[in-house]
Amino acid sequence: MRPHALNKLEYNRVIDILRTYATTYLGREQIEKLEPSDSMPVIARKLAEAEEARSLLAKGASAPLPSLEGMETIMALLGTGYVLSEQDFGHLAQFARSCEQLKQYMASKKTEAPSVASYVYAMHDLKPLREQIEQCVDRGRIADTASGNLHKARKKIRVAEERLHKRLDGMLSRLSDILQERLVSQRNGRYVLPVKKEFRKRVPGTVLDESASGQTVFVEPSEVAGLQYELSALKSEETREEALILAQLTGAAEGYAHELGINMETVGHYDCLFAKAKWGLAIGGIAPKVNEDRLIDLREARHPLLSAAPVPLNVMLGGDYRALLITGPNTGGKTVALKTVGLLTLMAQSGLLIPAAEGSNLAIFRSIEVDIGDDQSLDASLSTFSSHLRNVIDILGHAGNKTLVLLDELATGTDPGEGVGLSIAVLEELYRRGAALMATTHFNEIKEYARVTPGFRNARMAFDEETLRPLYRLDMGEAGNSYAFVIAAKLGIPRQIVERARVIAESIKAGNGDHAGQRAVIPVAQLEEAQPKKANAQQARHAVQQPASVQPDWEVGDVVFVPHLKRTGVIYRLPDERGNVTIQIQKEKIVINHKRVRRYIERKQLYPGQDYDMDIVFDTVENRKKRKLMNKRHVDGLSIESQPEK
Repeated sequence: MRPHALNKLEYNRVIDILRTYATTYLGREQIEKLEPSDSMPVIARKLAEAEEARSLLAKGASAPLPSLEGMETIMALLGTGYVLSEQDFGHLAQFARSCEQLKQYMASKKTEAPSVASYVYAMHDLKPLREQIEQCVDRGRIADTASGNLHKARKKIRVAEERLHKRLDGMLSRLSDILQERLVSQRNGRYVLPVKKEFRKRVPGTVLDESASGQTVFVEPSEVAGLQYELSALKSEETREEALILAQLTGAAEGYAHELGINMETVGHYDCLFAKAKWGLAIGGIAPKVNEDRLIDLREARHPLLSAAPVPLNVMLGGDYRALLITGPNTGGKTVALKTVGLLTLMAQSGLLIPAAEGSNLAIFRSIEVDIGDDQSLDASLSTFSSHLRNVIDILGHAGNKTLVLLDELATGTDPGEGVGLSIAVLEELYRRGAALMATTHFNEIKEYARVTPGFRNARMAFDEETLRPLYRLDMGEAGNSYAFVIAAKLGIPRQIVERARVIAESIKAGNGDHAGQRAVIPVAQLEEAQPKKANAQQARHAVQQPASVQPDWEVGDVVFVPHLKRTGVIYRLPDERGNVTIQIQKEKIVINHKRVRRYIERKQLYPGQDYDMDIVFDTVENRKKRKLMNKRHVDGLSIESQPEK
């Protein structure tokens, strides 16, 4: 799968969430390496494992996974000549014990979860190493029984310490009157007495420290110096013996380096597997069936990343049709439907449970190609249409019969007529290559194409016309609409304007003339194309009857008729001092004397209110976006190109 599709479908967010369910660093590492597979056996096996693990957790079972505390450092040090510490061996012994517990647990689950339990057979027996460690290290300290020499050394130390303390206790009683307090303390590992400074000379010995106030000196009495040297020598002997024991244990651990690595890898796999199961439980996930027949049958599917509880999605693609065109109002859930299908397909091919009902079936694809959202970049001088076109070119370079293609908002961002034609041509080519297709659109031409073309099917997002709320339900086999007229009427657009809009839309839908022109400037094109071939008589009847020499009281936005061109246009600029008026006919602006045109329809009959933004009629979507941005801030290299007036 290519990174663009993974990013657009938010696959990385799925991985980030899944990582939070892992308990070990190896489990998290395995999750980060997850990627969709296109191998049917691999996917089926991974889904079966995830389902078994989910079933175990659903019954209240909890696998005793080793924590791997300290193990990352230990494995990095083995073989480097570094001698492990008592704490390191404590972690190592705990890991070995946990591996034994995990093996026992999985052995007890081999009947109800055979796939999950099978991995435990790869784990090695670490009991001999554990017993050797426990014989030498106990609760973070090397045990006396670790070696005979250590046992002897510590016995001598205890005898020497006992003699030394008896001697010091006798001095405390004898010298109590010159001591600041009756206690023995240590300085630099040597026992000292706290002597009042003025009585320093009464205690033969070496001053090792002095109090902050200077009133007390800490003296090592001469009569215990010999005992202290003897004790220090014994402790040095103990330290050497402890170092030897740790070195021997480190050697033993290095002999198990391969077995330790295998066991840790297995623990990481189990951690990743049970993380899948935990998240599967959290989202109500199931293991879907998978196929290589380009069949998608999702039942009550939900997008796993939506914060609110989504309306379940039922979608079918495959069999006698391989292309599905989804229509419906804005914010109605069309894009979410595409993303749900795409993301759940990626999840299933990664061995993840998907939030859907039992019986769901997903096709295995080698790639998923996506054009969802607007990737336009003003810095790169890319318009919305250019951005979509760049994505489509990229998709055409990779799509084949093992590809799922998801296209959002076909024909958007450019002249609708040309955009519709290009979109249908792209759909035809992708279908010819054998790709499975899902696309969303608002345009009737594309809906009609899907209705009459074999292998294509329409679907619509349901909408409540009373509450003006989308129902987020996908109805298969039917084409929807944008509900623009319903919404406009509900929000208070005057009835006559809504009715006029219906007439214009019906005329366009009837196929009268050039669709691109019709949508580029609706008032001009609709009026122009609604009276084909018989313009002279009809326009003469509707035109305002007035002498050519009288300049009418025109407004920008009025529709006028140009007899010698037999065309209608919209006034773009009012007459100048010479009586020349600028008229836009479709996308061209021409300058003509007002005597050569006739008023056709007044602006007030077409547009709601005097403050209506006429740039919507006269300018392109791209230029309007640029102008809006330029009003906010300066953008280097950003310019607006205007067509010259003829």
